[in-house]
Order: sequence, then C-alpha cells, then structure tokens
Amino acid sequence: MEVPRLGHSISSPTSPCETMVKNLSLEAIQLCEREGNKSQDSGIAEMEELPVPQNIKINNITCDSFKISWDMDPKSKERITHYFIDLNKKENKNSNKFKHKDVPTKLVAKAVPLPMTVRGHWFLSPRTEYTVAVQTASKQSDGDYAVSEWSEIIEFCTADYSPVHLTQLLEKAEVIAGRMLKFSLFYRNQHKEYFDKARVQQGNKMMPSVKDNSGSHGSPISGKLEGIFFSCNTEFNTGKAPQDSPYGRYRFEVQAEVLFNQKTNLYFGDLYCMYTAYHYVILVLAPSGSPGDEFCKQRLPQLNIADNKFLTCTEEKDGRLVFHHAQDVILEVIYTDPLDLSLGTVAEISGHQLRSLSTVNAKKDPSCKICNISVGR
Repeated sequence: MEVPRLGHSISSPTSPCETMVKNLSLEAIQLCEREGNKSQDSGIAEMEELPVPQNIKINNITCDSFKISWDMDPKSKERITHYFIDLNKKENKNSNKFKHKDVPTKLVAKAVPLPMTVRGHWFLSPRTEYTVAVQTASKQSDGDYAVSEWSEIIEFCTADYSPVHLTQLLEKAEVIAGRMLKFSLFYRNQHKEYFDKARVQQGNKMMPSVKDNSGSHGSPISGKLEGIFFSCNTEFNTGKAPQDSPYGRYRFEVQAEVLFNQKTNLYFGDLYCMYTAYHYVILVLAPSGSPGDEFCKQRLPQLNIADNKFLTCTEEKDGRLVFHHAQDVILEVIYTDPLDLSLGTVAEISGHQLRSLSTVNAKKDPSCKICNISVGR
C-alpha cells in the first residue's frame, strides 16, 4: 500500500489544503486527513493527459460503505496507478456553529477494476449526506504523483442500519437487560390537551405519529415508523408504575393484554443512552398483518414474545396471560396502531413532571462502549 509523501500536499475540489496522511489500510484504501496550506510548489503535478473521471456512479450503499465507478478512456488506464477520492459530509446550514467542524477525508486507492468498494466506519456514518469527487493519478519515479483535474462533485446519502447491525445492538442489549419483573399495565403520559384533542378531534382515539430522531443515528425506524409510545417499567419495590414522568401529568393506562398478545408481533428497535449510566431499549409492538408489522418485518429483528430478555407474554395453564419486563433497562414501547381511549383510563398522576428525563430527539452518546457498534453512530 502506498500513500503520497508526507511532505507534499494533495489538493481538493472542496478544500484548499491537505498535507497530513494517515496510513490506515482497508480494502486497498487509505484515510488521509487534510491540514495546512496548499503549496504552490507541490510534489503533485497536474497532468492534462490523465483522464478526468466522467459519469460517476454511486450504488450498493450501506450505512458504512458504498461502491463507486466512473467512465474512463481505456487508452489511459495503463498510466493510472492510483485514484484519489475526496469525501466530505455535506454542509448542514442548521448545524451548531460552535461544534467542531468535521474533518474532510481523502481516500487514496491503488488503481483497481471498477466498481470499487469504499468501506470504513471511522469516516462513514449511517443516514448521512456526503459529497464525493475523484482524481486519477500516476505515481512518478521520484515518488511524487501526476494527477488529473477533479471530476464533478456527486452527492449521496448513506443507508440506515441493516437487520445485521441491529442484531449486534440486540446482543449488546441482552447482556445488560437484567432480571425480569412482572407487570400488568402499559401507560402513556401526556398533557391534558393531548387527551382532549384525541377525544374531540380524533374520534376518542390516540393516533400513531412518526417516531422522532432519538436513539441511534442509523436506526431505520427514526423519522419513518408511525406509532404510539408507551412505557411499562415498574418500581422494583412496589411493582407499580412510577408516579413521576417527563412527558405530562396525565396518564393513560391500559391492561397489557390489550396491546400485547398472541396476535401481536414484537421487534427490537434500538439500544441507546444519553450520557448516563442507564440505557434505553426501544421495542415495537405491531398487530400481526398491520402496516406497522409489514414495515418492521423488513427492517427489524423479530423477538419471540414468550422468550426474550426484554418483554414477554406467556400463557398460564388456565389461559391467563402473564407479562414481564426487564429490570435493568428502560423500555420504550411503540404500538403501531391507533388506540381507543375507552380501552383504558386517563387520570392525573401525583408525582412531578421531570422534563430533564425526556428522550424526545435525544442524541445517543457516541463514546459509550455498551451501546455502540462499529458502523458509525
């Protein structure tokens, strides 16, 4: 594997300077971070005879890889020894101005047959927009490079976590789930206005809404799956739901079997934390054959409702259903169908509204070793 000499700069179509190269090998690709000022007397000379990549195509996109190809004059292939790929996160106009700016990435690859796979979780994140441009290069006898002009700049977006990645998160969550506690109710806290609207404008029903962007950045349900959030965690010393809530002073309670039974499918959705010691597990309850069920079947690991580490429904000999939830994680349960308020009760809780514990659009701690996997954050 070869990289340009450290003493020379590599120009970029989107940034005026790059001088430092890190020799990080992955599928014949190195990662180079850009820094310093562009030298007018660079060791990389522009060479008009080298062809500029045309008609760039990006396909086979995953959360941490993509394939890239382009058209090139066959007569020039023998002189090309390397490709330079300039990869940058697309600028977000709404991004935090005080946040550290993302370091653009230069990939240096030996000339290989196209399409070429670019893979690397350290510089590719799920569900993120990027720009890419390409140069062809020819290594000279003195170790320097002659390069073509940069190609046009192409935009693309990486994909969500696949079921394989979610299974990795699932396995991590199983390790920390803890023992199971019995429960009998699902509950949902909201403001009084929420329930008034459900009664007056929505036919006495709570309606599914699109999940926010809390949790893992690559979660396939964020911003896509529609559902109603419920909790089921109980206090280990009382066996009852806590009286405090970050979401509102009014609570809808419903018997567990209304939402969770043999006609319901259960899916693992996510594992995350918010820079705290405790972790959240997102589960999805979808009535069999419902639109939510079809959505989840294609994207999420399905759990056995009677035998898993998080939320179980088992049938006793007398036909009664018994329910248990994991003690050591906070479960966020998404029910994917509308739900009539007449199936439960609404009452004001006696505790406090702890707004600081809200997980609405909560960002996952990217440094946590318990709930992250090596495919971006």
